[in-house]
Amino acid sequence: MGKVLKRADAIQEILAQACVRNELLILATPFLRFESFFVAVDEAELQVAATMSREDASFGLRSAELKIRFPMGLGFLEAPVKLLGLGIHEGRRTLRLAVPKLLQENDFRTEYRVERVGRVVVTCATLKGDLLVTALVDLSTRGARIHAQRDLDPTALHVGTTLILSIPLSEDIRIEAKGEIRHMGSRDIGLEFAPTLEPEVLEPLSRWVFRRREEDLERLARRRELTLQGARRSGGGDLPPGILLVSGDPELEEALQELFRPLYPVHRIGPSAQALKDALASSPYLAIFQVNAAGLDERRRLKALVELAAAKVPVLLLGTQMDGAALFELAGEWKAASAMVWNPARTVFLQRLAQGIIRQRAHGGDAPMAPQEG
Repeated sequence: MGKVLKRADAIQEILAQACVRNELLILATPFLRFESFFVAVDEAELQVAATMSREDASFGLRSAELKIRFPMGLGFLEAPVKLLGLGIHEGRRTLRLAVPKLLQENDFRTEYRVERVGRVVVTCATLKGDLLVTALVDLSTRGARIHAQRDLDPTALHVGTTLILSIPLSEDIRIEAKGEIRHMGSRDIGLEFAPTLEPEVLEPLSRWVFRRREEDLERLARRRELTLQGARRSGGGDLPPGILLVSGDPELEEALQELFRPLYPVHRIGPSAQALKDALASSPYLAIFQVNAAGLDERRRLKALVELAAAKVPVLLLGTQMDGAALFELAGEWKAASAMVWNPARTVFLQRLAQGIIRQRAHGGDAPMAPQEG
């Protein structure tokens, strides 16, 4: 990563520009990710579009590790933010965020290159008018790599040569620019856009590259998750690894089994220490604890079980017959990974939250993968 911007006026200017463009952004916690866009900013608050339900915002974004990521110029920016609540701006539902105190820049020397570009024909011309038809290999906001169908003539093309490029990337993005050859192989050419692309091309290209990077991060997370599952399946234990439900409610077990059937098996045990110890020997990916509005003694027993499980696997508290504020207070006190109130109408969100927690553990803290709602 590059330098950190801390000047309040510089941060305000960048956010104001992003709001004018209604720029794309990602809201990310360690477990979940939502796509949104900038709406408005003042000295105290940044407002972004609420592309998810009120409940998903309350449960999904209630994290001390909430961040925003967005494209800007040649690279991307990231900032820790705090969710202040929900709002309305010019009739649009918004999320109110505290204006970040810093922005972290990309290192422009190693900006992200998109390799999954599809079939794109690039037409090149030298300043003398010689034409060359090539295929696009990869692309960034600063340059491209192209591949010719025949060996290149080193007497006609060499490092430092300027080419006039036409890259029809999509219906909305067509790059007409000059590129200077920075390196060459027998058929490959690495080019740097010189001069830098004009804003009307750079802005949509930066957004396109940003989306592709997020998609690649998600694929990487899924690959690591599958690797972890394979490794655990070869381990010991009486039960196949999956999700452990600590609950005395067979109807809840049935609902979760239906929800997670395409992804993970769900095994239910009663809330007892010995049953939990035996189940943890199978190395489950996640432990879901049902929590209800029970008495103080039962809460204490459940806290001891949660602490026992949390030493080995991530824990998700699933509240029944209790409000979200009380549930989140328990989650913080018991060091649970996350919490949400059980609602049969919001099972998709629960599925994605669980996947996010499992993936976060699988790849040890990389960019979180989960839902893009709205």
